[in-house]
Amino acid sequence: MVLSALSLCIGCLAGIATISSGFQPPPLHTPSICARESHLSSCASDVDDFLAANYPSCSYLLSKTGDSLKKIIKAEVGFTIFAPNEAAFADLGEKKREQLDDVRNDEVTEKIASYHVILEPVTADMLFNSGGVITEGGEVPTERSFSGGFFGVGGKEDGGVTLNGSKVVQSFEFADATITGIVHEVDGLISPSIMWRYADQLRIPGSQ
Repeated sequence: MVLSALSLCIGCLAGIATISSGFQPPPLHTPSICARESHLSSCASDVDDFLAANYPSCSYLLSKTGDSLKKIIKAEVGFTIFAPNEAAFADLGEKKREQLDDVRNDEVTEKIASYHVILEPVTADMLFNSGGVITEGGEVPTERSFSGGFFGVGGKEDGGVTLNGSKVVQSFEFADATITGIVHEVDGLISPSIMWRYADQLRIPGSQ
């Protein structure tokens, strides 16, 4: 769901969008969710294969608990995935990658993953003209990106967009007869940084 900048300003919508050892997916040994879903659309299957080949850490993040991908394959009109690239996972550092991989943090991992999924197609143009998006995890603010200037002063819009500070690097669209899937590569995780506070606590406070 895309939010207009105006709706964000008036508060009409509220939010709750080389890897070392640790969080390192083994695509050849970990079956993707596609193999377990006989009703998978060709669009979702293509995206699943695309993520596994090009964004393996993101693919592993989404499939670790399976909930996010199960929602994606049941989407009626399409879906959007914000796929952090491999450099984004490397930048997390070893400790956070290990926390994502720790079964004790499955609830936190699933929540982080859910912030990277929207159950409708959202194009790059829609992101650029929005003030934020509602993901499966909650609201993620968007801003137009700037280049140049000095310490953020005097820069000019470069046509790009950021989500919670992570910039969209490139976008890909997949479609079949019924649904459209869009993958936006981002240079960082777009989930709120506060999520890391709940790692190693077994449960997110207040969760069901």
